[in-house]
Amino acid sequence: MFALKRLALACSLSALLAPALAQAATLDTAQVSSQLQAARQEGSIWTAFALNRHLSPFKIDVAVAQGVATLKGRVENDVDRDLAEQIALQTSGITKVDNQLTVDPALANQPPVHKKIAQRFDDATLTATIKSKLLWNSATQALDTEVDTQGGVVTLKGHAQTADAKQLAGDLARNTSGVTEVNNLISLGAADTETTRAEAQAKTTEDSLSDAWVTSKVKASLLYSRNLDGINIKVDTKGGMVTLTGVVASTQEKTEAVDIARNIRGVRGVDADLLKVAGKTSA
Repeated sequence: MFALKRLALACSLSALLAPALAQAATLDTAQVSSQLQAARQEGSIWTAFALNRHLSPFKIDVAVAQGVATLKGRVENDVDRDLAEQIALQTSGITKVDNQLTVDPALANQPPVHKKIAQRFDDATLTATIKSKLLWNSATQALDTEVDTQGGVVTLKGHAQTADAKQLAGDLARNTSGVTEVNNLISLGAADTETTRAEAQAKTTEDSLSDAWVTSKVKASLLYSRNLDGINIKVDTKGGMVTLTGVVASTQEKTEAVDIARNIRGVRGVDADLLKVAGKTSA
């Protein structure tokens, strides 16, 4: 009789514990799946950094947990810091970036070994770069534009008030190193209140942009151009006036460098008298 009671109790306990054990197994499976996803996301972000000619020289640690990417390490300037965050945000499944990267200008004095690295951008890097260029440019900063890149082919979607703004957005994307084709699907229409308000606000904030901000964005835009060796161009800004110095390969490159600088938000003028063309001497 006692044995029968023990058997009945054991059966009852098994029935009670079965759902809990099954739930634990499910939780373990879900946890492993989450960890594998996080590992894949970390690998994707790290690979994007390694393939980026601007970020590859820096040691950036990446950790992902529940869709949040944490970045740690040192980069040369705020442009690199912002670019790293944008790249991480473009990774599938990443909803937030805890950007703990610190800026260390002394890194600029290290040997520029990254010059010899193949200038190859993956899709996430291209998307982040083009978005940044659109935001920095005074004529496209207020555009509501979506950027998608697949195998070097960039697709732009959104809204522009004028055909010129649409064309400029396409040109900025097309002039980005690594882009093979641009599908400009930006639509045209009448200006809406929200867009007009955004443009007005952007215009009023241009006066408050610091010289350091302007300098960093001009430098980055020169580096991102497929037609320029921006590394050989030095940029200095005082009171919104940008001075370009260094050496370019041709008069066409010099003209393009001036145009790029002139169209950055907050730039009041560009002095390129000391930007020399290789092979030409001063009169």
